[in-house]
Amino acid sequence: MCGIIGYKGHRNKSVKIIVDGLKILEYRGYDSWGIGYIGRDKKIGTPIKKVGAIGEVHDTSLYAIQSHTVIGHTRWATTGRVSLINTHPHLSHHKHIAVVHNGIVENYQELKKMLKAKGKRFVSETDTEVIANLIEYEWEKETARKKHRSFADAVSLAFHEIAGRNAILAFCDDTGELVAARNGSPLIIGVGKGGEYFVASDIPAFLAYTNRVIYLDDGQMAVISDKKLSKTHEATIAFFDIKAMKKINRRIVTVDLKPETVDKGNFKHFMIKEIMEQKETTRRAVEQDEQQLKKVADMIDHAYGSFLVGCGSAAAVCKLGEYVFAKIGNRHINAVEASEFKHFSGFLTPRSLMIVVSQSGETADVIEAIETAKKKKVKVIGILNNTSSTIARLADYVFPIHAGPERAVASTKAVTAQYAVMTLLAYAVRGDIAEGKRLLVEVAGQMNDLLNPRYGQYVKKIAKMLVRQEHVYILGRGVNVPIAKESSIKLQEISYIHAESFAAGELKHGPLALITKKTPVIVLTGNDGDTIDIISNAKEVQARGGVIIGIGPHKHEVFDYWLHVPDVGELSYMVNVLPIQLLAYNLGILKGNNPDKPRNLAKSVTVK
Repeated sequence: MCGIIGYKGHRNKSVKIIVDGLKILEYRGYDSWGIGYIGRDKKIGTPIKKVGAIGEVHDTSLYAIQSHTVIGHTRWATTGRVSLINTHPHLSHHKHIAVVHNGIVENYQELKKMLKAKGKRFVSETDTEVIANLIEYEWEKETARKKHRSFADAVSLAFHEIAGRNAILAFCDDTGELVAARNGSPLIIGVGKGGEYFVASDIPAFLAYTNRVIYLDDGQMAVISDKKLSKTHEATIAFFDIKAMKKINRRIVTVDLKPETVDKGNFKHFMIKEIMEQKETTRRAVEQDEQQLKKVADMIDHAYGSFLVGCGSAAAVCKLGEYVFAKIGNRHINAVEASEFKHFSGFLTPRSLMIVVSQSGETADVIEAIETAKKKKVKVIGILNNTSSTIARLADYVFPIHAGPERAVASTKAVTAQYAVMTLLAYAVRGDIAEGKRLLVEVAGQMNDLLNPRYGQYVKKIAKMLVRQEHVYILGRGVNVPIAKESSIKLQEISYIHAESFAAGELKHGPLALITKKTPVIVLTGNDGDTIDIISNAKEVQARGGVIIGIGPHKHEVFDYWLHVPDVGELSYMVNVLPIQLLAYNLGILKGNNPDKPRNLAKSVTVK
């Protein structure tokens, strides 16, 4: 959940690279941030640590620090409260080793107890400091045995002992080496010019300098060292299997990304930029390999028990998939939150099928669900934005959603792109891919008509009416039940209002008791057989004093306020979510929140 970046190479004032990279990685955590470096005297300098978001920092005096080896970290607190002492990087007892870390060391209490008994001192509450001291301990232990092991060997030995999904970046001032190691959390190497290397949790962190990358897989380590006899601080890199400490080869890949794709452009926030991009990203999502669609459709046809698995907004996409496959493809597929999937593992056989949905491709609970399925030889299909991710490598087949980098924590364009791919798969199961593509391309065009400044201004008026409300309820029927769920997630994330969704038919079975005078209730409608029933439900709410905000292609008398969307027939879910995204964005702005960085949340949930 935290963001890691590091640099080693010929640039003397490389702290700016780290600061700029951390600002890009801030979607991964913004409780605090820190920078560690090896100074001109070849000793570790006093780490720079701050509580709060690095995006708010404009202190250019940092750039005067001279160093060829620098690491940085932006934190989303897991073990240990948000405080200066818990901010990364963490130093070892003798301050010769510095570590930044993403993940959770599940056995850190036992390791900490052992290391304290060996005389190691701790100053923080974090599990990361355990890693720094454990590496130092292993190095000292091997040196005492006169085995003269390298710093990389010490990192390897320490990595063997820590449990859980973790990625670390560490350096040692005695050797000057920068070592990256991963198991379950992403780390990517950027290959620069003139003997320089970057290491980061995500490519955009160093994209301004290079688009040539090397992906580290689980159980692998990269060791970046000073090139022998180099007078210009050129670096060299070697890769190892951590367990065996044997050298391995990794290939360089050129990625088709440009720095401007991760900029705000003329928009104030990434969230509104990404909302407006949906007219293009929906069209791109339709660009799928037809032969692969047919092959996976045949697998769905012949599977004995299929599951749709995701977390958060992706779980809501999976719930939509359950409806879409039933309605369009006439197939029953079970939607399960990834964190709960293990409770259904007893139903898995080699004839089962798993379809996973993830924007980042690094979600810890989804990875664990895949590992559970793989033990039963289940085939895995991925609907993913990041096709170079851990989940992409674990999946048997991948459908890229083509949404491009999504920087706002609250997912928007990735969600609608996932809807589109899910819909296309359902049409493939029905044997009508061409019709699915035609309808989705038409929807993309109608999104283009809807997403305009005039519409945004009207949504803002609705937001002003809601800004002082404590509770908002969202009702849907059929395919709009999961859209109601996604709507509640968006409003929670951005406005911090208590937003809750219900299947409208369940209203009389409890939720109606929550309605009092002026309670706002959002009602999602389409042009389908559910319209009469949900309008009847809306009247029941209105009779109890509730205020009805209708979303749909037609205005009904019961609506106190109406947010118009185009009539797209059975694909109403594709457009009904758009005004909700705009509403959440405007509510966040009106309440003084940062819509790109909701409190307590991070984009990529790489820890359980």
